[in-house]
Amino acid sequence: MDLNKKTIFILTGASKGIGKTMAIECCRLFKPKSLAILFARSASGLEETKKEILALNNDITVKVFSLDLGEISAKEYHETLDDALTGVEVNEFERAFIVHNVGSVGDVTKSAKELSDIDNWKKYFHLNVFGVCALNAEFMKRFEDIPRLVVNITSKVGIEPFPSMAEYGSGKAAREMYFRVLALEEKDVVVLNYSPGPVDTDMTIILQNESMSEELREGFRSSREQKTILTTQLTTAKCLAVIKEFKFKSGDHVDFYD
Repeated sequence: MDLNKKTIFILTGASKGIGKTMAIECCRLFKPKSLAILFARSASGLEETKKEILALNNDITVKVFSLDLGEISAKEYHETLDDALTGVEVNEFERAFIVHNVGSVGDVTKSAKELSDIDNWKKYFHLNVFGVCALNAEFMKRFEDIPRLVVNITSKVGIEPFPSMAEYGSGKAAREMYFRVLALEEKDVVVLNYSPGPVDTDMTIILQNESMSEELREGFRSSREQKTILTTQLTTAKCLAVIKEFKFKSGDHVDFYD
């Protein structure tokens, strides 16, 4: 798959971590007059991402939107994309490409049997599942007349249980199944569930410091000390290589270590 296309590119969680690196490295590849639409909560983080993108490729347009993705509604996504696409002729683009990167690790201080607060579950699923599905539905409607590429940043934890990660694993499992069904139903859309592996981000720092599992805490601590933990640059490069090689079946789960 050739990523050097005139692209409408949408990415959530673009202010830091994997999302920031993914935004920069993807935009480096796009043709002139491409459009990047980036979402995150941190306005300053988004502006820094935009600055780094334009330093590498100033022939594209970058629009950033500071939104609380844990509270956002389908209507807000609709209105925000209306704003982002004002004056844009969608059919002049060669591809629409979305990366669903937004995510949180959840409460890792508790075991599964202790997670009884329904409001907390709702908040977790709103950010990690419901909002993702709403944005993706909007994406599918807006760009139905051009080739579409959908990447969901998933996790091994969504297909294999890990202690202290009941919220995170449940959210990733639900989200991945949604995208697997999407791939089954939409034969003309390419869908990739990409699992980035253990990466040096704020999320793994939380796990290292707060997980109720001593095994997980020590695993991440050892990985950092021995410098075997992955960087955002390394896992992003692998993700883009997987897309370019296009040996996966639409809807597949591909892990960094596969």
